Formats: sequence, C-alpha cells, structure tokens
Amino acid sequence: MVDSRTAPYAALLLRLSLGVLFLAHAGLKILVFTPAGTAKFFGSVGLPPELAYVIMTAEVLAAIALILGIWTRVVALLASPILLGAIYTVHGAAGFFFTNPHGGWEYPAFWTIALVVQALLGDGAYTLGASFANLFGGTKLSGVHSH
Repeated sequence: MVDSRTAPYAALLLRLSLGVLFLAHAGLKILVFTPAGTAKFFGSVGLPPELAYVIMTAEVLAAIALILGIWTRVVALLASPILLGAIYTVHGAAGFFFTNPHGGWEYPAFWTIALVVQALLGDGAYTLGASFANLFGGTKLSGVHSH
C-alpha cells in the first residue's frame, strides 16, 4: 500500500536526486572531459561525435526540468534512452559491475529504472510543473499533484 501522505515527498526526493545526477554527469562531460574531448570519445566508440553535444544539452535540460519538476514524467521517459545508449555503446561489454574496467552496466541500468519509476510516480511535492503548464494553456504533462 502506498502512503499518500509521504509518497509526494518520495517522488520529490527521487526527482531531485535524478536531476542532480544528470547535472553532475553533464558537468563531468563539460568541465572535466571538455565538450571536444567528449565528442572525441563518442567518435571512438563508433558514435557520431556531434551526438556528444546533443547528449550534453539533453542532460543539462533534463537536470533542470527534473529539479524544478517541469514535465517530470515526459522528461524522465525521454532521458531514459541516454542511459540505455550508454549501456549499449560502452558499459554493456564491460560486464555487470560498475567497478569493472570501463564501468559495467549496473549503474546506468539502475539509473534507467529510477527514471521509469519517476515517470510512474510523477512530480511529487514542490514542483513548478503546474505553474509552468499555465504558460502553455494549462496542459500539465506530469503527474502527482503536490500538497
């Protein structure tokens, strides 16, 4: 049984954690590896180097949207392929454990599952989703109404 008194706060905690993770992951690509270095890495694993810029942008935008609670369900679902792509292109061949050389797929798989859980839960408490939706004619694309 889901406790309706605490569920919105659980969704909030998950949403903020996922947003901060995306921000940290994008920051690593942008500030440590540099955009050019990230693009070079993408090329080295057989991806178009230009895709790196799309991914970095998507991670930053997903982070902001999740932290603020804007279109949470849609953003969580749209961000999931980023992690699935990381499993397919890099981490899958490294085995399960993320401590393996080149990092295994356990971490991005769990992160993907957490995004799907977020999509199922919706915004949670303390969201700008409803306020943001009012700018677009009141269409709210994500779920649980905050208390």
